Amino acid sequence: MICYIDAFSGLAGDMLVAALADAGADRDAITCALQSLATEGAFTWEPVKRRGMAAAKFRVTVTETPKHRHLSGILKMIAAADLPEAVKAASGRVFQALGEAEAYAHGVSIEKVHFHEVGAVDSICDIVGICMGLHLLGVDKIYCSPINVGSGTVNTEHGVLPVPAPATARLLQGKPIYSRGPALELTTPTGAAIVAALADGFGAMPAMTIQSIGYGAGDHDFREHANIVRVMIGEATTAPESTTVAVIEANIDDSSPQIVAWTTEKLMEAGALDALVISAQMKKNRPGVILQVIAAPEKREELIALIFRETTTLGVRFHLAERRVQQREWVEVATPHGMVRMKTAPDSFAPEYEDARKLAIATGLPLKHILTETVREYLKTR
Repeated sequence: MICYIDAFSGLAGDMLVAALADAGADRDAITCALQSLATEGAFTWEPVKRRGMAAAKFRVTVTETPKHRHLSGILKMIAAADLPEAVKAASGRVFQALGEAEAYAHGVSIEKVHFHEVGAVDSICDIVGICMGLHLLGVDKIYCSPINVGSGTVNTEHGVLPVPAPATARLLQGKPIYSRGPALELTTPTGAAIVAALADGFGAMPAMTIQSIGYGAGDHDFREHANIVRVMIGEATTAPESTTVAVIEANIDDSSPQIVAWTTEKLMEAGALDALVISAQMKKNRPGVILQVIAAPEKREELIALIFRETTTLGVRFHLAERRVQQREWVEVATPHGMVRMKTAPDSFAPEYEDARKLAIATGLPLKHILTETVREYLKTR
């Protein structure tokens, strides 16, 4: 079961709790789970509209001033609550990620971090409520769209800070983000911590059959767009999958072929989905190449740094693109000379080159013979 989070208006804890409940998570069960935390908070659910769009609103009301807490104290609260073990574990991962981000932002050890805004009762309840909602919906994997973080500044206990706030920025490092809409904080540390700790991927919606949709509202009702987060719950399918990738390119006309070849190898080792070299006629009639790299968006900065380090280029360009791929499986094929893996899709198949190469070296046979025999043996099983 998949949960896809559409964070076009940012992401905050209360918005996501409400969206999961709106998608079908039992509100009474979430409320009971939060009451077991013994925070003395009161919880309300209400239907609202944002720019005419119907959504759910979740509120936590606290009668006393929230205390500053350490991570160890929060984890003890969660451990003592009447929650499923999976919910306790997920909530703990989120707070661990949040604690590490706060520790980095303040330059202290995680043990010394005082949770201020994020340690308040409403944030604790938001995180546990989200994890409980995901558990109730039977979600196995979480994917998130590129995240709108907002812009401008935010008032904190440390004074006025730029958006995204330091902890939020740290949590979303390597994730696809952008800024659009009013000059406000649209993604909070709590919202960022949820996806940083629990999301399996970022980008376009994965191939899925949607079973339910939920909308959770933020506090503001903007003129520019509906201030809501949308979640879509459904089952994974074998339909061709559309994913968002980063395409990175660099024009190179003053590096040796050895350097370019070395760089493509290092890029693939670092996690690029593909790296290719395109011959080109550069300015001043110099023959050169275009180094093109396709990668997951969160790998972009790491791979750009590698290109700068390993080549002579002084600049790169990049953009996001949509990639459509078919569902693929690996099948082991027994040949007279050994085992070769076959990559299969609904309409195609191909022997794994490295497996065939190893057998060709070991047997002394031509590579084309190994590939042909692998295909022949595979077709016998179809």
